[in-house]
Amino acid sequence: MKIIDISQDLFSCAVYPGDPAPEREILQEIRRGDVCNLTALKMCAHNGTHLEAPYHFYAYGKTIDALPLEKLIGYAYVADHEGELTAADAESILRAAGACSPESARRILIRGNAVLTEEGAKVFAEAGIALFGNESQTVGPENAPMQVHRIMLGAEIVLLEGIRLARAEEGVWFLHAAPLNLGGADGAPCRATLFRE
Repeated sequence: MKIIDISQDLFSCAVYPGDPAPEREILQEIRRGDVCNLTALKMCAHNGTHLEAPYHFYAYGKTIDALPLEKLIGYAYVADHEGELTAADAESILRAAGACSPESARRILIRGNAVLTEEGAKVFAEAGIALFGNESQTVGPENAPMQVHRIMLGAEIVLLEGIRLARAEEGVWFLHAAPLNLGGADGAPCRATLFRE
């Protein structure tokens, strides 16, 4: 079985402009004579590879701990795309994924420097997909991501941002992207992996 880690290292990860970067504090270290190595960390829930729940943009939306794991674990389709991801692009990706298997069309992962447009987001929302993942630290334009987020999260599509798909060729994979169980939070880091026989 081929297993690919599609997560970023947290302490060297890309950070969305304006978000605090993760910080590591060494509390104990064996080399200094301590009994063990012990690390504390301070971070934003949206650092590195992370999931976003509807609560991120909706005051009464589901929080990260309320997301059904069935949305985050299952077959997914990796599609290559560069630039704006339009309605026509979204429809084409859904057709390609559905031709492989209906289950893989529920979780769409975009490999490349892609920016989801409002029109593309509406296509995914109307299709009722469970999860959308991309390599950027945000879906939608970096300078104005709110409307795309509201469309996707309003349809209860879980967002998986900051993934790294360079080693995952286009096609069907099995995705495991469970978040840390941060009760009441709008997002959470996760160690996302892809599997294939």
